[in-house]
Amino acid sequence: MEGKSETVQPCVLLRRIRDFTRSVLEDVCSDRVPVVRIDRFRNYCADSSGKCCCSFDLSDGKETLTLKKECHTQRLDVLLKVLLIVQKLLLENRHGSKRDIYYMHPSVFVEQSVVDRALNDICILLKCSRHNLNVVSVGNGLVMGWLRFFESGRQFDCIKYLNTAHHIPVQVEQISDIMSLAQYILVVEKESVFQRLANDQFCGTNRCIVVTGKGYPDIPTRRFLRLLIEKLHLPVYCLVDCDPYGFDILTTYRFGSMQLAHDAKFLRVPAVRWLGAFPSDSERYKLPQQCLLPLSAEDKRRIEATLSRCYLQREVPEWRLELDLMLQRGVKFEIEALSVRSLSFLAETYIPSKIQHGEYL
Repeated sequence: MEGKSETVQPCVLLRRIRDFTRSVLEDVCSDRVPVVRIDRFRNYCADSSGKCCCSFDLSDGKETLTLKKECHTQRLDVLLKVLLIVQKLLLENRHGSKRDIYYMHPSVFVEQSVVDRALNDICILLKCSRHNLNVVSVGNGLVMGWLRFFESGRQFDCIKYLNTAHHIPVQVEQISDIMSLAQYILVVEKESVFQRLANDQFCGTNRCIVVTGKGYPDIPTRRFLRLLIEKLHLPVYCLVDCDPYGFDILTTYRFGSMQLAHDAKFLRVPAVRWLGAFPSDSERYKLPQQCLLPLSAEDKRRIEATLSRCYLQREVPEWRLELDLMLQRGVKFEIEALSVRSLSFLAETYIPSKIQHGEYL
């Protein structure tokens, strides 16, 4: 898999922090206006022809911050305060969450998104990933199935209790000795579907690993999934709601998010295949009309914006066709709607049949 992340040592980051702050101070002491240039990245554009030159490795220009603009002054103030906290974490070899950082200066940061933006800027300036800064997310992801691994010396034995949920470790870089007897990895959008499969003893009858990010996946879940693919070389299938949000979650796993475009090459999982639910599934499995919901005006705007993403036409044009079909039909439905046939339809029929017959995109 491309873009395997390398660890940036704390001593290297501390040196880069020192060099950056020194350059800012030298400008101030010399009566020069400090100027900070931050590379900008994107993992897609709106060229639906797919003939663009978007790259996961190259920056898409630079953003220039200067003290001449008040809004830039506030942003640089936040950046330097967050950078000071990061420096302290690295020096003391401690970890903190984004929320921890926010509450250190809530009157300055105002809201969490301000800290998030500063952390992204710092990662770009220091040429590293967020976990290298010792800033961790509060993990939401769950895993179960034919998998065993260690994290910081602690064993996670999912095989012993195949259908029991285990929390995905936050410090993915501490995971080692991964062992599995699985034949594939299944990623499901929602915890409710994950629990449905657990209740149906899905992993007992299917040699697989099941992962959920409980909606939009956090960084640890995406890094964990990449690590599994890199170590186990298994096919990976993704099951999401047949609606614009489900499709966006699917593309986040495969292509990364725009917010973390600078780190997409370390977070994306190009091997992800779309297992469902497809718009065409509503007819194929004869879903009753009451299971289908009309697309809202916001849904339609989201779909139209997503259809213009360059990577759909370039890499997965068949995904784009299904998304366009959703827009044409004007309806959406949840994965659970397939349970109208029987409570265990997903676990016993839908998923195994689709994988066995290669009915994925």
